Amino acid sequence: MSEFYNNIEPNVIDDEMLQKAIEEQCPEHIGNLAKRKGINFKDVTELELSFRSILQIDNLWQLENLTKLQLNNNVIEKIEALESLVHLVQLDLSFNNIEVIEGLDTLIKLQDLTLFSNRISKIEHMDTLQELQIFSIGKNNLTTLEDVIYLRRFKKLRSLNLRGNPLCDDEQYMLFVVAHLPDLVYLDYKRVSDTTREVALLKHQDLIEPLEREEAQALAQLEEEQAKQKELESHKAAFVEYLNGSFLFDSMYAEDTEAAKLAYLPGVDDLQQAYPSWFVSVCENLFNYGLKEHEKREAEVSDFYESLHEALTANQQEGRKLILDFENRNKRRLDEIRNASSYDIAESKRAEYKEDILQLSGALMTLEMLIADQLEVRVRHIPLRPHIQNMEGHFSVASPLCLCRDLENRHREELLEISITTLEKSAKNELDEDLPADVQMLLVDETTIVNAVNASHGVHLLKIDMRESDILSNTYCWQSSVTEKAVQDEMNRNRERVGEIAQYIDNLQEELDNLE
Repeated sequence: MSEFYNNIEPNVIDDEMLQKAIEEQCPEHIGNLAKRKGINFKDVTELELSFRSILQIDNLWQLENLTKLQLNNNVIEKIEALESLVHLVQLDLSFNNIEVIEGLDTLIKLQDLTLFSNRISKIEHMDTLQELQIFSIGKNNLTTLEDVIYLRRFKKLRSLNLRGNPLCDDEQYMLFVVAHLPDLVYLDYKRVSDTTREVALLKHQDLIEPLEREEAQALAQLEEEQAKQKELESHKAAFVEYLNGSFLFDSMYAEDTEAAKLAYLPGVDDLQQAYPSWFVSVCENLFNYGLKEHEKREAEVSDFYESLHEALTANQQEGRKLILDFENRNKRRLDEIRNASSYDIAESKRAEYKEDILQLSGALMTLEMLIADQLEVRVRHIPLRPHIQNMEGHFSVASPLCLCRDLENRHREELLEISITTLEKSAKNELDEDLPADVQMLLVDETTIVNAVNASHGVHLLKIDMRESDILSNTYCWQSSVTEKAVQDEMNRNRERVGEIAQYIDNLQEELDNLE
């Protein structure tokens, strides 16, 4: 802790400090109102907490809409408790005792970061700050020029201050920084000239070119991974992830301890060569069919919401017509009430107007009840397609992996036949080759070999059942979520519309009452 603060009691940010700071920084009339009625922290977008001897950042979670935060000139030792400030654009932590850059991961909108005059020795942990444009980290403990290379990831960075760090004493400092950050406009508060940029790039060309190649390779790899992830997400949306290949087949054998032993039996090798291709072919057919079903399903949901929109639009137009007719009809009546020659005439016109308001309210509410009932029926009958329908008699809704199961059952029968034949030959000493000891243990009697085949078969069926269960479960969850969302959206719409009608009628009544 700096000597300046040795005799000052350090503080932690609390509600009292926040309240006082916000009141001080508000315009006078707003500040007085805040003192009387209290402050809604969600309304605060800028906050200055400078020169308050703050040791620890805390209690800022309420300020979720903050865009500018000044915590400079305190005794803060650690960057923390900022994760809720996701809208922050400008952050000033200068003149503190921070040693490590951390705790900034959620601040993805940050454009201006000031860490000037701290104790930081490495530029790190800033990967998510892709909007960063201004970065000041002067007067810290940065010693190596290579630290600057980390900043190449910030493609929008235009202003950088490193002045006061030990690395600035290197005679190559300016040219090294400009060469590695060619889009910088300002370095240490000075504009970077085109001449300096050209000299820097020429001098450090041997360093920059391999770095650019390495970055290009990393970017290509990242884009490839992102493409794969996007593709996987689309497969998951269709409930067919990992069915486009041997994933399911491989998983069946990954935990099958008996299969490796049974593979030594004469004739099993030929059987095993054909089985995988048949199984994978079935999985890929199911995968492709699932993608097509997903497209149809998405189209049906889109058509459903489009029909809802059309029904609502027609209803809204009818409602607007009722209101327009009412306003045209009663505009003259209001003037007549204002200019009535006697109290009795005014009261008569007022009574007519009240009756018209009641009729309008009833008509609008009836219209809303009709559309609510209509939409409720539509929502309850959303034409959701099952994930897997009959496909040429092979796939079914209840058992999308039935063909895989049939193949496995057939494989089990063929494997069992080979195993029994091998057992009989072993009993007669007619085997042409010696088998490993653990395989010979399976050939002691029929029960043992049959149990081994059944155990292997059981593992395979379990994997098929689990994958099928996932497909069906995800399908039903999707159907439920679509229906629930439609129901909730309609409830919210209805509630909002009823409130709008009530408010409109209240305004009409208030306008009439003001004429008394």
